[in-house]
Amino acid sequence: MARHQLDSYNNFLFRNLQKVVNEQRVIETDIEIRGKSNIPVWVELGKIEVRKPLVREADGSQGDLFPSEARLRNLTYAAPIQLELTLVQGEDRQEPIMTTIGQLPIMIGSSSCNLFGMSDEERVTHGEDPYDPGGFFIVNGTERVLMTLEDLASNKIMTEFTERYSERIYVAKVFSQYRGYRALVVVERNRKNLLEVSFPSVAGHLKFVDLMRALGMVSDHEVVNAVSTDEDILTFMMQNLEESECDSVESGVMYVGKKLAPNQTRDYQRKRAEFVLDNYLLPHLNYLMPFGMKEEDEGYRETVESVRLAKGHFLGRMAEACFDLVLNKRRIDDKDHYSNKRLKLAGDLMEDLFRISLNRLTRDIKYQLERASMRHRDLSIGTAVRADVLTERLLHPLATGNWVGGRTGVSQLLDRVDHMSVLSHLRRVISPLSRSQPHFEARDLHPTQWGRICPSETPEGPNCGLVKNFAQMVEVSKGVVDEAEVIRTLYGLGVDQIKGDAR
Repeated sequence: MARHQLDSYNNFLFRNLQKVVNEQRVIETDIEIRGKSNIPVWVELGKIEVRKPLVREADGSQGDLFPSEARLRNLTYAAPIQLELTLVQGEDRQEPIMTTIGQLPIMIGSSSCNLFGMSDEERVTHGEDPYDPGGFFIVNGTERVLMTLEDLASNKIMTEFTERYSERIYVAKVFSQYRGYRALVVVERNRKNLLEVSFPSVAGHLKFVDLMRALGMVSDHEVVNAVSTDEDILTFMMQNLEESECDSVESGVMYVGKKLAPNQTRDYQRKRAEFVLDNYLLPHLNYLMPFGMKEEDEGYRETVESVRLAKGHFLGRMAEACFDLVLNKRRIDDKDHYSNKRLKLAGDLMEDLFRISLNRLTRDIKYQLERASMRHRDLSIGTAVRADVLTERLLHPLATGNWVGGRTGVSQLLDRVDHMSVLSHLRRVISPLSRSQPHFEARDLHPTQWGRICPSETPEGPNCGLVKNFAQMVEVSKGVVDEAEVIRTLYGLGVDQIKGDAR
């Protein structure tokens, strides 16, 4: 009954934990070695491992910790996390050391739990109910469960209408998500039939064609082809091309730069525009960049240009969706349809939390190394790592329910009234919508909830329809796909020959 929670947490342990470490990869410092200026010092992050939960006694001895003991002694059921760290000083590389960086709360019944793989008889000897499903945590002796959060699918184009000044505005938008960062990119057709684009860090709107120029599409033919070859859409695009101010990539980048940093030098405007286009516009397409590629690497410029072109083609798809809506060739997307929803389970929530916590730890390691260097001490990884920094950052949200991103009520006290209430609590799904607003359509039963969401089990009052429960036979798919591998396979099958340059 709690299999979805356990599978998600195990996926976090064996796949996503290392993925988050690989994202960080290096801790750079501002240390200058005495008498050897301009010799960089950095720390490389390697393999991460999670041990089994341990308890340390007052006399210094250690032993296996089991959930029943954690409940009785008001302990946190957590296991040490060990990370391979290598200190590099110019050409001098120290030996990699495995050091404990903190304690990770362990889900009862997961692969890192001491109960994992035990028979019913063995569980009874350790004070556990053999019918207990697991899927929860023990923090300071209290059992806490992570709610499954329901959200709109990321990286998927959605169309809708909005009303502005009593006019209907046609909108195509996408929640672009990459490495925990989520950016809303919107393409809309205004009253003059012109397309405008907005995304984070840009005040106001950018003209669609001028943004496409900045992304590397110089000719009108390229811009039109990126949107559509449909004759009706071609008429709309001609109006947009006539209103365009830019005729080259350089002028397009400067157009974006003037919007982002008015009254600044041209050089600063160009750098700011390139930084924003690469990081805040459709960030989910940045996976096309090889991991860890730097500006001085060979082929860096060509790779950046190809990623920007991919972003331009994606914007073209958004524009096409917008025009199709205007021409009644497609309907608006139903936000309540379950194909447009995604669930964040315990493993995804722990990944978000660990990413922020590791970021805090790496900043602290950088500070400790720089302080040691200022005091002319020998640099050592062992003394630079303070395990309580990561542990505190991981335990506090679990104990209070206040999660990263400003969400509250994510971690809740497990309802132990009876066995059925435990199962119900582990299978609860919460919508992020405000309880004080009507949201009639979001609260209604939707046909696509058949077999997935229980039609009966929802509370009365303000939470009605926003707090739901899984149906008995529901199966939650993981959706773990290596997108780069899919693209390589498609191109290997000859898709690039079929589509020509439009890839």
